[in-house]
Amino acid sequence: MANVKLGIAPIAWTNDDMPDLGKENTFEQCVSEMALAGFTGTEIGGKYPKDPVVLKKALDLRGMEIASAWFSSFLLTQPYEQVEKDFIKHCEFLKAMGATRCNVAEQGTSVQGKLDVPVFAGKPYNTEEQWHTLTEGLNKLGKVAKDMGMKMTYHHHMGTCVQTTEEIDRLMDETDPDLVYLLFDSGHLVCSGEDPVAILKKYLPRIAHIHLKDVRMDIRNKVKAENMSFLDGVRAGMFTVPGDGCIDFKPLFDIIMNSDYEGWMLVEAEQDPAKANPLEYAIKARKYIKETAGI
Repeated sequence: MANVKLGIAPIAWTNDDMPDLGKENTFEQCVSEMALAGFTGTEIGGKYPKDPVVLKKALDLRGMEIASAWFSSFLLTQPYEQVEKDFIKHCEFLKAMGATRCNVAEQGTSVQGKLDVPVFAGKPYNTEEQWHTLTEGLNKLGKVAKDMGMKMTYHHHMGTCVQTTEEIDRLMDETDPDLVYLLFDSGHLVCSGEDPVAILKKYLPRIAHIHLKDVRMDIRNKVKAENMSFLDGVRAGMFTVPGDGCIDFKPLFDIIMNSDYEGWMLVEAEQDPAKANPLEYAIKARKYIKETAGI
């Protein structure tokens, strides 16, 4: 796995969707603890400096890089021209930081940020017209990213219109493999009830970014049974770091190790930092990856 780099997302330190979670944790503490835990990359959080020069200096001091960043697309609810304008600005910042991946998730109909909508029962489904709008828009954004020297990866996500195996299959079938890549997220697949090994095997040539997220299945089942929202599930501890939940990552790491995958694997486990100390859990994740994947 010489071509694989390890990073960790800032969402364990401060949750941008629920700013009260980790409001006391500064940007400097976040990236310092990431480096201390043994990671060399990160994605961009809300507290990160907006000036590439300032951000790069802070990361260089700690031996860290920007791997990628989340982009909320609204292809189903906004004019394409507006989405593209926002996307270009987003990618320009990433490129200035040396990143080569941009992670897109359609938020036009998403319920992941709605506290009053159950994440399972309230999940949106695309109409035929929406599927056409989404895939056509993603192909266009993917071309924009490619022309900028980047790869656009699509992030399947709980509470969105691309969550299940069937939806991932359709998205992959109806988009250009040279323009639209997949972000593989172990936690969102298991949480949804999908088979992560099958998805990884099927789409590995098109997977350009990986999120390593674990699931506490007892809490996930409670979230589903009690019609809880996605954000309430996060607060309850539905997700955790690799090695602390129900997922056996060994088969996933074995597949990746025996492939041509090149890029980042990012630990991403949104939790309440008051309940799950970010540094402690980052160290736990790094130790588990070392023991299980050998890197």
